[in-house]
Amino acid sequence: MKSSEILYLLARPQELRSIIQWKLWHQPVHERDPTKESPELHKCFFYLDMTSRSFSAVIKELHPELLVPICIFYLILRGLDTIEDDMTIPLEEKVPLLENFVNILDQPGWTYSGNHEREKDRDLLVEFHYVITEFGKLKPAYRDIIRDITERMGAGMARYAQDKEHVVAGIQTIKDYEQYCHYVAGLVGEGLTRLFVEGKLANEMLMERPDLHESMGQLLQQVNIIRDIHEDFVDHRKFWPREIWSKHVDKFEDLLDPAHRAAALNCSSDMILNALRRAPDCIYYLAGIRDQSVFNFCAIPQSMAMATLSVCFRNPALFERNVKISKGEACQLMMESTQNLETVCGVFRRFARKIHQKNDPRDPNFLQISIACGKIEQFIEGIFPSQVPGATAVGQGATPEALEKKKAEEAESRWDMVYMMLAVLATLATVTLLMLGVAWLAGARFDLAFEQIKQGNFKIPAPAEAAKQVQEARGHGEL
Repeated sequence: MKSSEILYLLARPQELRSIIQWKLWHQPVHERDPTKESPELHKCFFYLDMTSRSFSAVIKELHPELLVPICIFYLILRGLDTIEDDMTIPLEEKVPLLENFVNILDQPGWTYSGNHEREKDRDLLVEFHYVITEFGKLKPAYRDIIRDITERMGAGMARYAQDKEHVVAGIQTIKDYEQYCHYVAGLVGEGLTRLFVEGKLANEMLMERPDLHESMGQLLQQVNIIRDIHEDFVDHRKFWPREIWSKHVDKFEDLLDPAHRAAALNCSSDMILNALRRAPDCIYYLAGIRDQSVFNFCAIPQSMAMATLSVCFRNPALFERNVKISKGEACQLMMESTQNLETVCGVFRRFARKIHQKNDPRDPNFLQISIACGKIEQFIEGIFPSQVPGATAVGQGATPEALEKKKAEEAESRWDMVYMMLAVLATLATVTLLMLGVAWLAGARFDLAFEQIKQGNFKIPAPAEAAKQVQEARGHGEL
């Protein structure tokens, strides 16, 4: 951890507390057992860790029934995405690879080394035969689902790769934008849902509501596109649709120009509004999950997405650097998102309110954003009413028992903070004593330092003067 991060956390003890609590108290619902894995599968998990730290952690805590299928599913799509993202691969080579990637899954030993050396996930394709081997060991039903999604995603990516207007001018319409998000994320949501249902870990009714898993994927992908505008601009990529940004600026480049910052912020509000409208569907989807590990797997990214939208909303830094939530807040969100639907709804409500609080009346989308935030609250209120019928107005519907419990929790939280600060002080004291001990063993003369302090001299003496003091302390002059 960098010194700047340490200072940041020391200045925000609540976030430090969240990190410590997550590290110490988080108990996975299921734990992976590497001793029972084949060398090929072990290699697959190695590449899972290498290609995605965030998804890797939640995937490895999944129910054993879906642990390997989803790991392999992720790596296959990551391999496909690595080819699609690499702009150094000639189009005549890239398009057939994308279109026929599904057939590669049945070719033992297939590897690919055509990616640029700087492509971060290049090694996955160089040793892709490990993934193919483990794919062949999956249940036929799981293989069929993965094949179907891979084929459709590859075809969609190939289509966009050949679309010169998309490559040069970027995405034009909101419809094209959402279709692009469908190919790269919506299909993932469909595939995962089919795996959940096939594994008996989610309600079969989710398959009758494709709009729900589509919204799950759309929200995540749209948040990524909103957050990464500066990074994508540097890489000469444009994912914000012209239909939206042209309402605010004349040229896409103007969004990154400080002279057009007000217009850029209004444009970002337009983009965030489009994503916010997906939130109620995501909550509805989470209600259909039966297994806790699958719930955690789905809920954590969605909570992170809502938090990221809140950070990006009306934030000028969005157009200057990569904006993201802090580690402390991420740990807090992970703790909240691994409990139950009501707690996750609380997360959605909290960030919807933050967005509403930052909403600017001068923004052309002010009213629509307020409505979108209100619909999130209204949807949550319909599932988990905030007031108990017949309760008094004091405490907004809370019973005396609930109030006492809340007071006890607040008191416990305060004591936790006190204990944490004492632990920090004790650590600092221990480190200080150790440093003083090492200095003393190395020959440091603390008696001279104390003598100077007694005399009120806090300045560091010049070398000649310091030598004279040492000689006098030892009782003799020059030899």
